Amino acid sequence: MPRPDQHDEIEVNFLDRGTLTYLMGGQRITIQPRRVSAFWAAVPHQIVAYENVNYYYVVTVPFGWVLQWGLPEQLMVALTQGQIVADNSGSRSALDRQLFEQWHDDVDGDCNTSHEVVVLELRARLLRLADSVVHEQHVPAASGANSASRLHTNLEKAESMACFVARNYTSRIQVKDIASCVGLHPDYAATLFRKTFGTTLNVLITRHRIAHAQRQLVTSDERVVDIAHDSGFDSLSRFNRAFKQIAGVTPRQYRKTLGQSAMAGIS
Repeated sequence: MPRPDQHDEIEVNFLDRGTLTYLMGGQRITIQPRRVSAFWAAVPHQIVAYENVNYYYVVTVPFGWVLQWGLPEQLMVALTQGQIVADNSGSRSALDRQLFEQWHDDVDGDCNTSHEVVVLELRARLLRLADSVVHEQHVPAASGANSASRLHTNLEKAESMACFVARNYTSRIQVKDIASCVGLHPDYAATLFRKTFGTTLNVLITRHRIAHAQRQLVTSDERVVDIAHDSGFDSLSRFNRAFKQIAGVTPRQYRKTLGQSAMAGIS
């Protein structure tokens, strides 16, 4: 990867062999073969090394979907803190390989039922991955019942705000609207969200809108100005500025390069 990537999705990886090394949050993290791993791709990440990799699968799931799946708290905390969560037991490696192969075939097909099955199986696999977080103690336990209860409540409120953004980012929402959905003062809600997820509500809204626009740019021939408005931006200039800041290129450059390669891969 020539530069760090960033997108508002949960990324799930599976390597057949060899190793893959990411630079994430200033740390080099190596992914081992035949181990399911997942991370929140909103954290800037870059592949800086690989060795003996034949092929690997990458599944990306919109962050809003994952929030609505009701996954265990320990997994969500680990992901939103920027950790790469991996199932290092190795006991399911053969089954996981078959599962990713099946998902690849199902997504390539035109059957909507198969696509629904992939989503259900992916959620189930992430539920199993949550067990590895507990066993390997990725998330330290809070000290005392009151502290644990407060952590749980704060996480629930932060997740509710993130879900609200995921459902309404194409509308002209403001921090006060998001805070209202959890019954908090806007300033307190903004601080709580930033402490929980390490980013601001306005940044999250922008990431959702840009991710939406990226999908539209590579899957449709809609005009850029229409995509900007459909994504929630009130002006083309703001859209262009935000898009280049996140994607590193203009919307038209993105469509010309990634759009052509993506459509070639689908055909």
